[in-house]
Amino acid sequence: MTRPSTGTPDSLTAIHELVRSFGGEPESFDGRMITQLIQTSLQLIPDGQDTGQLKLLNRALKDMRYAYLVFNRYRGTRKIAIFGSARTPEDHPDYHAAKQFSARIARKGWMSITGAGDGIMKAGHEGPRRGASFGLSIRLPFETTANTVIEGDPKLINFRYFFTRKLMFMSHADALAVFPGGFGTQDEMFETLTLVQTGKSNIVPVVLLEGEGGKYWEYWDTYVRKNLLDGGMISPEDIGLYHIARDVEDAVKHVLRFYRVYHSSRYVDDLLVLRLKRPLTDEQTEILNDEFSILVASGRIRQCDALEAEVEHLDLPRLAFKHTRRQMGLVRSLIDRINGFADADETATAQRTDDAGVA
Repeated sequence: MTRPSTGTPDSLTAIHELVRSFGGEPESFDGRMITQLIQTSLQLIPDGQDTGQLKLLNRALKDMRYAYLVFNRYRGTRKIAIFGSARTPEDHPDYHAAKQFSARIARKGWMSITGAGDGIMKAGHEGPRRGASFGLSIRLPFETTANTVIEGDPKLINFRYFFTRKLMFMSHADALAVFPGGFGTQDEMFETLTLVQTGKSNIVPVVLLEGEGGKYWEYWDTYVRKNLLDGGMISPEDIGLYHIARDVEDAVKHVLRFYRVYHSSRYVDDLLVLRLKRPLTDEQTEILNDEFSILVASGRIRQCDALEAEVEHLDLPRLAFKHTRRQMGLVRSLIDRINGFADADETATAQRTDDAGVA
């Protein structure tokens, strides 16, 4: 029996007509993506998937589609994901630290994304309150309701699967704050570090903090250094992918500093493009070429305008170079170096002002 094809002229015509009937443009890039989604769905029929597999695919796609619908209403607003234990009591120092941190970062214009349970998740909602909070709930037999802050809010999203829930955390978080927690917290944090380390996710600041007097992150860092770093299982620069904050204020400063000059990044073919809030001087660009040449597969790090394939933030200046696609910890160091130029610029400006005053 001949296997049916969704790529025949008649099949494509029918799919294109369906896309147009819903207001899409099949010839556009987005229209081609929708066409491929329909083709993939139809190919499940001759593939012979069983009912359980079809249910999983269907429910996962529904999870993602609805979550994107909610988050897309808040494009352009920075968001921080907050992870930590649902068992942390409200009188615990970690709870107080999470509440203070989420409140302070909200005052800087950020929104918080946490789970919808109690403990650290509730503290992450109490700081900014529900207007600046997202709750990503997972259906568990022992966690059947959302916390009292986010319950009933349209930004409360219920997920059937952990993997779709974690995808939404990483898709929309511009930073992560992690508080002490159990297996779930460790899972979320290590997956984040893995995705950043392997270049499968954007580099974002990851801050680890806890209440006064806590030793959780000290012990965790000792484990990472002694077992992973000393054992050669991670690279020295990978330690720079996370920051253990001294206190709440240090955590807030670390997150904000990451976006002091750096704005965002993306790959255009084999070029890594770093969008910046302001251009660098030629001297600063040369410093980057001298210090980070190991990241460049060929050519040099150069300043440029938006590339033809880009559609976002077209007004921002850029740095672009052919990246080796390795050593993402060093890419994080490159971003830190770029942000550090702001300190030198401010010092030079202050010095010129002082000199003018003396004159």
